[in-house]
Amino acid sequence: MPPQLLPASAAAFAPRASSVNVVLGSKVEPWLTQTLKRINKIKRPLNSVPQHQRCLTETLSSPNAIWTLASLLLPKAPEPELRKDSDPLVEALFNYQMVHLEAYIVHVDMVLRSEVAYKLTPETIEALIEYHKDIYCVDAKANTYDWPEKGQQCKKLHDDFVQAVNKFVFRTHVSALEGLEEDGAGELLGGKSEDVKNSIMGLIKPLLSPPPRMVDVVRQPPLLPSSPAGAAIWSQAPPPVSMPAPVESWKILPSSPSVASTSADSNASIWATIGMSEVQLPSPPPAFSQPYSTAGLYYSSPVVTAPIPHLPLPSMLAPQCGISVGYNSFGGWDTRFHEYATTM
Repeated sequence: MPPQLLPASAAAFAPRASSVNVVLGSKVEPWLTQTLKRINKIKRPLNSVPQHQRCLTETLSSPNAIWTLASLLLPKAPEPELRKDSDPLVEALFNYQMVHLEAYIVHVDMVLRSEVAYKLTPETIEALIEYHKDIYCVDAKANTYDWPEKGQQCKKLHDDFVQAVNKFVFRTHVSALEGLEEDGAGELLGGKSEDVKNSIMGLIKPLLSPPPRMVDVVRQPPLLPSSPAGAAIWSQAPPPVSMPAPVESWKILPSSPSVASTSADSNASIWATIGMSEVQLPSPPPAFSQPYSTAGLYYSSPVVTAPIPHLPLPSMLAPQCGISVGYNSFGGWDTRFHEYATTM
């Protein structure tokens, strides 16, 4: 991209130069010749490039060569001071003003970039600065919450706008010179005024409040079980009590005992084989009962007694140490065992 060559008069806070910098090519466009002939009251020869350059430079350097780039409708006072009226036309007349964005040409380049550069007039810059300070900043401060650096931030915002509006230079194609009028004045054609409005409004930055600070969340320490306030937290319901399944009475005692061993150790093995699952315990009472309802809290089951362990019959035991033990036919143990023990 070719370098942007601007004269010193285009710098910020620089006064207007007495002469405009005009650079023409080796061949002059026909539309430029017709424009210069139209605006000159005195007929001047335009047969060469130097004659075109001299005529254009003198025309644009005139004190009256002021261009109207665009017009802005801005409020006259801050929002609380605006007049309220039922008629929108009356409200607009009393509350708004038309600010014309006027500028003068500082540079014409028809060789490298084919552009025209405009700089705002001091009167336009002063009007924009006054609006920004007395109206825009006041509304911006009123529409944002307060923080310690709010006034300093608003002052910095205004200072940045002052710098930006003084540095503002609008560039457009050289075809804009077709809107040239007598004495070097003119206005932008072809919808270029909207570009100027957008550029000027882009210089007005919003007043941004600082982001909210991160606040550490203070968590409450857990309450001890002894604390009365946390009694409800630590109190828990008792674990549910599992109810044993009902067992039918005919399944408790088997019809016939089945003992595989007849030795003395078989007695201990018989007792060892009796597990807790074979002994039916009575159902425990419920842990608690609801005060408002007693339905469904009682468990009814048939009364079951503990099964009687199956002992081996005396006839099934092997004789030990020469002692014979028998079972008489009268349903009792044989008395001979007692007599024999007495003689011993």
